[in-house]
Amino acid sequence: MTTYENVQQVLDQTVAETDIPGIVAEVRDGDRTWSGTAGVADLRTGSPRRPGEYFHAGSSGKAFTAAVLLTLEAEGRLGLDDTVNAHLPGVLDVNGYDGDKITIRHLLNNTSGLFPTGLAPEVSHRYATRSGFDRHRFDTFSTEELLRIAVSQPPVGAPGERFEYANGGFHIAGAIIEQVTGNSYADEVERSVTRPLGLAGTRVRPTAETGYPDPHPRGYSHQFLKDGADPAALTPENWQSLMEEPGLPPLDVTEFNSSAGYAAGNVVSTTSDMIRFFEAMTTGSLLPPAQHRQMWTTVSTEGGYWMPHTRYGLGLFEFDQGAPGGRALRGIAGSLWGSYFFAVGTPDGRHTVAVHTNTEWKSWDLMFKVIEAEFGISFGA
Repeated sequence: MTTYENVQQVLDQTVAETDIPGIVAEVRDGDRTWSGTAGVADLRTGSPRRPGEYFHAGSSGKAFTAAVLLTLEAEGRLGLDDTVNAHLPGVLDVNGYDGDKITIRHLLNNTSGLFPTGLAPEVSHRYATRSGFDRHRFDTFSTEELLRIAVSQPPVGAPGERFEYANGGFHIAGAIIEQVTGNSYADEVERSVTRPLGLAGTRVRPTAETGYPDPHPRGYSHQFLKDGADPAALTPENWQSLMEEPGLPPLDVTEFNSSAGYAAGNVVSTTSDMIRFFEAMTTGSLLPPAQHRQMWTTVSTEGGYWMPHTRYGLGLFEFDQGAPGGRALRGIAGSLWGSYFFAVGTPDGRHTVAVHTNTEWKSWDLMFKVIEAEFGISFGA
């Protein structure tokens, strides 16, 4: 059985055995490209998933933010070790934070000490339940509101002390980009990333846009709390126990306003474009050598309630087990309502697999099964 057949088997089994409606995968291995699908793009019509669909890439957009800031550093317009107060005076000087101690690097590698933004009541009370999501799915978040939310809870640690995944750090990073350049975040992503790489199917989603170009799958979500659960009681430790019971029908969440993602993840793309972007990030073909090294200077994610077996760079991650040739596999990933994407590949950019499901992240099983099928690497239980 070829590795492609192994991957297809993983896709088929995942759709058959879990509540994931559909999956599309694309593999680029040297000069060869393969695409596979399983399941449906639309539960109502039964239309199948197909290659080339547009989707929301979720937190994969963090790597776009990092790439823009590294480009600005290469241009001499800022430094990763600049403090936040050097560019946004006072924004962080509330609730126990210190903008003179938190740097841009801290924001990008999730060691700033900022709390997990998704647990902020201003966010969780809007979207935690099905009825709440339906009421608020078209709400628009301004940059100013996102910056207030980022510091609305006390720090979880000192700057540089430990890893804690925080969207708020990337919201602040996006505001720094706009302050330094005088341009919108979306314009700087286009200037520094999508245009140089020729990513014709990729862009930061405009604030007013709530749908996708065709072709695209419908998005479905089970990512809601049980009836009566208090979003204020959510913690990184207990959130799974408060989620809805399995077996309920999914909610169609295709149309919604994703402005809350901003610079922490609001990119719409395709598997082909994301492979091209990821390969540029892992090989260093977009950034100068000094900035490329910083992109892949990683920190431990241990204790940060994040993906096991990984270290985090600047918007991307590296696995702690070797790829063929003895070097660690690298990856990029993101999830939000109705969408989950990941790409994993070798550091030389020669071998990459990208996968999208039209529901949010369920567990790490799918990613690790795809890695084992395509690369022959098992991370165990």
